[in-house]
Amino acid sequence: MDKFTEEKRSEIMSKVRSEDTKPEMKVRKLLHSMGYRFRLHRRDLPGKPDIVLPKYKTVVFVNGCFWHGCPTCRHASVRPRANADYWNRKLDRNLQRDRENYAKLTELGWRVVIVWECETKDKNIPQLRERLKEELTLS
Repeated sequence: MDKFTEEKRSEIMSKVRSEDTKPEMKVRKLLHSMGYRFRLHRRDLPGKPDIVLPKYKTVVFVNGCFWHGCPTCRHASVRPRANADYWNRKLDRNLQRDRENYAKLTELGWRVVIVWECETKDKNIPQLRERLKEELTLS
């Protein structure tokens, strides 16, 4: 049983955004401070990547740990018990769609970088900066 009423749950879920999230804004600010210039949410690419660096033929997805199944984060391993069938189908489909989009981008010659929401916590920003620098100098 959900601890929120249907109306309250609807209100909460309506606030979940797919663009311009806090983690995405942090990654954009970090990349910009590192001197990289990029495009946002290109609809002509599979999966509509959050950040596109055409010069480096690289796309960056800033994924929420819960929604996209972070391999190292506890938020990905906990699934709702209320309406479990619905949530399991939804989250499994997200994972499948992500794999398909990453494969399509790779076929098109793009490098795919995935940044997890947990990597954008303030304490993890120095490690993220180093990882992004490494990923983008490999081009």
